[in-house]
Amino acid sequence: MTETTATDPRLATAATAAKDDSDGMSYLESLPRRLVTLYLPLFVILVVLLFPFYWMALTSIKPDEQLIDMETYNPFWVVKPTLKHITKLLFETQYPRWLWNTMYVAAASTTLSIIASVLAAYAIVRLRFRGAQTVGALIFMAYLVPPSVLFIPLASVIQAYGLFDSPLSLILVYPTLLIPFSTWLLMGYFKTIPFELEECALIDGASRWQILTRIVVPLAVPGLISAFIFSFTLCWNEFIYALTFLQSTQNKTVPVAIVNEFVDGDIYKWGSLMAGALVGSLPLVILYAFFVEHYVSAMTGAVKE
Repeated sequence: MTETTATDPRLATAATAAKDDSDGMSYLESLPRRLVTLYLPLFVILVVLLFPFYWMALTSIKPDEQLIDMETYNPFWVVKPTLKHITKLLFETQYPRWLWNTMYVAAASTTLSIIASVLAAYAIVRLRFRGAQTVGALIFMAYLVPPSVLFIPLASVIQAYGLFDSPLSLILVYPTLLIPFSTWLLMGYFKTIPFELEECALIDGASRWQILTRIVVPLAVPGLISAFIFSFTLCWNEFIYALTFLQSTQNKTVPVAIVNEFVDGDIYKWGSLMAGALVGSLPLVILYAFFVEHYVSAMTGAVKE
């Protein structure tokens, strides 16, 4: 066996590579080192990520006396939990209506943004017109403009068109935030699709629209899912525009409504406030749980480009 390895360079190279790999991962074989380099960082990350959800869930089921008296009761645990705050949130307020408003606005804005971003990204990446790269960079730079700079002129436009205090105002305004980043993300993903597929389709007589809808879009489903998740999350959590454009209680979205309705001056209704935040975050948690792999893969492809 030794003679064969010595006479065959390929076997010698493979043996050397296997030895290097085993040496490079040898620190994982020791339990103390695994605890320090793997399990301890994972534990810290889990605590940091999951503690806000734990605190919201804990606060939402605490009785009022435990919310007020932090010295007698342990703030990190609950005695005699109650569903009073959640029941009040769901049945004594307009929270279901606020949740529907948030879902409706986020879904409509995201759909419009994805359609516009697909068309823009494909035109910039594949049509190869002069200045395409500059246009792509400028579109991404538009994403960097802070919303606090734009909401005053946008409010004037919304008021001029009579859309103030209407969910339609948010549906039309949110794409100004979503389209730049989604376009940049899809540009990076479209570049990973082989151009030879489109050349073959062009030779067979397919139009650009047929290539986009039948070849590019089906292959770019992970990128579309990633752009959808990002846009939907941004719409769901957006606060400034929703606070500015919506005034009536029944038209508000969840982030604005729970702050306005459960905070009265310096009085915070922590039980209902945390219950509203917890219930409002569940749709996003479910969304990420199902599509997190597509989200990560598409973001990686976009960053590479």
